[in-house]
Amino acid sequence: FALDRIPRSLWGHEAHARVHLSLSGTLLETLSDPVFQQQVYGVVDCGSLLWHLQNQSLFEVLGTGYYHPVLPLIPEADRREHLQRWLGIAHHLLWRPRFQGFWPPEMGFSMELIPLLRAFGYRYVLVDSEHIEPVTEMSWQEMRYRPHIARYGDAEITVIVRDRELSDAQESGMDLDWFLSEVAERTKWCDFPPLVTTCTDGENGGWFRNVTEGANFWSAFYLPLLERVAAGQSGVAPTFISDYLDTHGAHGEVRVRTGAWNTGWHHGRDFTQWTGSERQRQAVAEFARVSRAVHDARWFAGEHGLDDGPYAESLDEALGLLLRAETSCNLYWGEDWVPRAEADLASTQAVLARVGVSLEPSGEAVMAEPAETITESAPPISTDQSGERPDGPDVMAHARPD
Repeated sequence: FALDRIPRSLWGHEAHARVHLSLSGTLLETLSDPVFQQQVYGVVDCGSLLWHLQNQSLFEVLGTGYYHPVLPLIPEADRREHLQRWLGIAHHLLWRPRFQGFWPPEMGFSMELIPLLRAFGYRYVLVDSEHIEPVTEMSWQEMRYRPHIARYGDAEITVIVRDRELSDAQESGMDLDWFLSEVAERTKWCDFPPLVTTCTDGENGGWFRNVTEGANFWSAFYLPLLERVAAGQSGVAPTFISDYLDTHGAHGEVRVRTGAWNTGWHHGRDFTQWTGSERQRQAVAEFARVSRAVHDARWFAGEHGLDDGPYAESLDEALGLLLRAETSCNLYWGEDWVPRAEADLASTQAVLARVGVSLEPSGEAVMAEPAETITESAPPISTDQSGERPDGPDVMAHARPD
């Protein structure tokens, strides 16, 4: 219901409303699942919701990873698979020829991601203000409120900076007059049109889940903002990032330190939220070990012409289980959900063993000659079966003083 309310709240405000959404692959998969649609029909019409999210006058949908992994914590080969799978389902359901922006799950970013994002056609990526380091000389206001270029090797991408403090305020509930005053104060020395970017989790917390009129983000903050914009009474106007870039471009070069956004417990540096315990770190190490075996087996299958049939299907199943194990939620809650990752990793290895692939301690795969037929079947990959929480949108209200 919190998701369904977003487009309904914005109907009739197409002239001024501009919202960026990040929707994980598992969320899109769940919303498009006929069984789930039937279960919730009468509360939410999922088909209509997906249709409304296609409205490009209201929404700029950002690319992301399919199972919402913290990308710097998973093997490079798996990052590509998450991005490719997300694009596959998003193109199908959201009917966009291109997704210009990328939302790293949990804002987990490292510079080495830049060539991969550019290879998938992304124009810009959102990063947290805590991790920005200027390469070219710039003021505090320029660093926060202008897009920049970040380079890694021969690849470069535009970086959009999330204002951490304003985002924290947006997450917990904020007064419109306070927000307008705070933006005016923060941008008063800007000699350029500033791009103020706030990003928060869009489906968690009372501010976004509250259904009481006048007591949630949409009815207490965003719609009143749109009314002031329409009346010419606001110095702040929502904008799409792509439109801003088309008009104003990017200025200066920055580096982005490896890290994530802040959580309720940690600042985001060093991924402490996801790697704070030995068991969490062991799960991350297992991602790498099992991933190597899966991709070795896929290479072996390609070399032997096993591109379809039961052998290839089993390897696809193993890859899917591995990618699901890597979801951020499995590591986010301390050690509480780590068993979910461990279970999917064990299932991955069981599927590999079924086709004669065993793992060395190093992660190297030992392949037997493939069997002609495979009769056993592991349980299908299902979001509902795993109990994984499908990650919802990260709502971004982008404003610029006129």
